[in-house]
Amino acid sequence: MTAPSAGAREPTFTPSGAWIGASVPRREDPRLLTGRAKFVDDIHLPGMLHAQFVRATVASGVVADLDLSAVTAVPGVVAAYSGSDLDLTDIVAVLERPREEFIPTSMPVLARDVVRYVGEPLAIVIAENPYAAEDGIEAARVTYLPNTAVVSDWQALAPDAPLVHGYAGTNTLLDVSMFATEDIDEVFARADHVVRVRAKTGRQNALPLETRGVVAHWDDREEQLVLHTCTQVPHQVRTVASQCLRCDERAVRVIVPDMGGGFGQKCVVGREEIATAAASLQLRRPVKWIEDRKDALTASFLAREQRYDARAAFSDDGRILGLDVDIVCDMGAYSCYPFTVGIEPLMASAEMPGVYRVPAYRVRGRAVVTNKAPTAPYRGVSRPQYVMVMERLFERAARDIGLDPVEIRRRNLITVFPYTGVNDITYDPGSYLESLNLCQQVLTGEGWYDRRDHYAAQGRVLGIGYSCFSERTGYGSDAFAKRKMKVVPGYDIAEATMDTNGSVIVTTGTLSHGQSHETTMAQIVADQLGIDVDKVKISQGDTARITYGWGSFASRSIAIGGSSIDLAATKLGDKLLLIGAHLLETSPDDVELHNAGVRRIDDHNRWLPFSEIAEVAYLKAHLLPKEAEPGLRATASFDATGDGTFSNATHGAVVELHPGSGQVQILRYVCVEDCGVAINPQVVEGQARGGIAQGIAGVLFEEVTYDTNGEPSCASFMDYKVPTAMEMPDISVHHLETPSAFTRSGAKGVGEGGTIGAPAAILNAVNDALRDTGIELDDTPIAPETVQRALHHRMCAEVNL
Repeated sequence: MTAPSAGAREPTFTPSGAWIGASVPRREDPRLLTGRAKFVDDIHLPGMLHAQFVRATVASGVVADLDLSAVTAVPGVVAAYSGSDLDLTDIVAVLERPREEFIPTSMPVLARDVVRYVGEPLAIVIAENPYAAEDGIEAARVTYLPNTAVVSDWQALAPDAPLVHGYAGTNTLLDVSMFATEDIDEVFARADHVVRVRAKTGRQNALPLETRGVVAHWDDREEQLVLHTCTQVPHQVRTVASQCLRCDERAVRVIVPDMGGGFGQKCVVGREEIATAAASLQLRRPVKWIEDRKDALTASFLAREQRYDARAAFSDDGRILGLDVDIVCDMGAYSCYPFTVGIEPLMASAEMPGVYRVPAYRVRGRAVVTNKAPTAPYRGVSRPQYVMVMERLFERAARDIGLDPVEIRRRNLITVFPYTGVNDITYDPGSYLESLNLCQQVLTGEGWYDRRDHYAAQGRVLGIGYSCFSERTGYGSDAFAKRKMKVVPGYDIAEATMDTNGSVIVTTGTLSHGQSHETTMAQIVADQLGIDVDKVKISQGDTARITYGWGSFASRSIAIGGSSIDLAATKLGDKLLLIGAHLLETSPDDVELHNAGVRRIDDHNRWLPFSEIAEVAYLKAHLLPKEAEPGLRATASFDATGDGTFSNATHGAVVELHPGSGQVQILRYVCVEDCGVAINPQVVEGQARGGIAQGIAGVLFEEVTYDTNGEPSCASFMDYKVPTAMEMPDISVHHLETPSAFTRSGAKGVGEGGTIGAPAAILNAVNDALRDTGIELDDTPIAPETVQRALHHRMCAEVNL
């Protein structure tokens, strides 16, 4: 082997240029689109068994008897375990708040004496195949002493309501008044106009394409329980599994293969994966559990069921003077780990003023417990709801004052940055006014206002609506600590390693479940080191490969994870410069990274490729400078300070209402978004479109409903109405760019914005279409029969005239 050629001439090729900002094709797609991806259900291990769960068939009751004796007699069934058989500790999520503000719940992995919702797991059945496991479930015999189920927040808060948890005397697990401006009552008393919105939003399922699942097995060599599971938070699963199983955390390893979506539902720790792990330990055989679609719809984590009573005070010239809000969130039967029942009411209470200059604010946020499946985060987390309420307040104020709905927004948007709001949040620079102006400009330029008025003369009913909002992204430890969580997410860790041929492997604590991390994060590294993106491999989803990570949620992956990756790549680059300078016989200050190598600044003909530097670092350590250790590896962490960084957008929608069916047809949809520096514009656009689709689902279609006994009414897609491509409108996405000073790349998160803005824009468009009826709609989803009644009311009014 020859010594490195310290005077080598730089090659004549040049890389593709700056990778950040380029729409690089998704590197994940070839395996995902050709069937070569590996999901949890694709994992098959020798001797593997299959699990399913005996689940509660009543929403509230005492378990008088759980008889599993006939289960093991079913052909193919190997074992059946109840909660007492497995002896696991409960899952407890905690806020460090006084008891008058917060009451924690203790969620058993398998329910023991009491069941609190239909679908709650009571026992696990292990069999040779999934069909035998299902037969085993049928053989279980459970005797209940049913109680009256609490199926709504109104019922939960009634003075004589049955208690879901005996220690929560008012069925309220969280009751927090985060802000109360001292003179707010006087503000409302003096106001020229006071408008009120009472709104309720439907319970939803995040509905990832891949349901939850896990394969658990014991590794004798490593003395580890290995869980292959589709989670957004592998390290948190490891932590909770070790606690529930009463073992050292190093004895649990969590690996996440390819994952078919999460949307927040999988960023909490589920009971089933812990029970499956325990069964595998008991039997010392691999055990697989795959959630079926019925259980996914009825027994998995749900979200979004909220009720708002909001008032806003305005002056005659349309300036908002004060905001007073009461928020009640139906959180189901238990707190989710690690976020607790505070996930929705605390988010809404803290951030509701949003993009507007609100000088006075009072809010009360409550989490009530009911006999329904628990609530977990879902893309946007309360922001689709509170943005919808804020936007309805502005629409109502515009009508009362006699202002154009766009103009009243212009008069109240934050335009000077940084801006510290009445909610004690500091907003970094954004393009709030610019995005509104451009959105209106697009719809006006396309002639939609003229068409709306023209079609009205022909009897067609069109409406135009807007929503303005921000999306806080990159929540760091400081921001999460304000919620007083016992477990405080925030930072992330990355490790960058270069091998002997100059390729780079980057391990991150974030986790992709569809966000294109293998592409976008590779672009960050490629730019930092001056190499081709194909020379970078992103590794994620294995707790054995990174010290700790917080996974992916709250649009944190690029803002936090991308920044830690950028730092690790920078440190790796510094080591390359140190070794390269030594080999080029100069100071590290006199060399630079260029074209996958190190070159002298004063003589560009003196250049060393990374492969030769790596050869010295690994295979010829005697040639290293004294201050350099062998190998090429760097670790870095990043944690956002303060309140994080805010993306922003304005959405505009054009809808037509059909009198015969009550259908709301979306004719046009415009999104003007600003996520700072777009690492990959094509990916950003895909995130916006996907989010808008889920926002449309929430405002027009999807709702989990229950009968009076707490039985879910949506056990299949026949009842749970999921929109298809046929219901999706023509969507155009326009990009503005206000770089963030709080992230390494200038990027802000973009994963949730589409979902946040869509409900408000469409609801406002529907109300604009109903502007002559005297009827306003504030609840979602908007039912076709509700639209029919409104249009019938309009026709009757016209006849009477």
